[in-house]
Amino acid sequence: MQGVLYEESSIGLFLLVSVIMGGAAAWASGKSIAQTWRPAWMVVPYMLILGMAVRFIHFALFEGTLLSGHYYVVDTILLLIAGGLGFRYKRTQQMTTQYRWLYEKTGPFSWRERSAANA
Repeated sequence: MQGVLYEESSIGLFLLVSVIMGGAAAWASGKSIAQTWRPAWMVVPYMLILGMAVRFIHFALFEGTLLSGHYYVVDTILLLIAGGLGFRYKRTQQMTTQYRWLYEKTGPFSWRERSAANA
């Protein structure tokens, strides 16, 4: 997978910077966007900016390529997934907590309308 997903000599660096550090920042950003009741599409511009920051960390600390479109896209896709999941997790929590008479949780990322029998 080296050369396709990451350019470093070790997958550990990719996992540390892009998946763990970048993913945690994206998850927190997605949750913050949801917490302020912004729409889901707002995750995209924030993750595009965060993708640039992740590329910079690869460049500054591990001598990666700063202006690499390919690796920027790979990092940003991972961040979009993590940010989207964080957004959806928080929105599910909001909808089932603040409107508990209308909605019930069906999983960590989904909810449904309460039926009349459950209300």
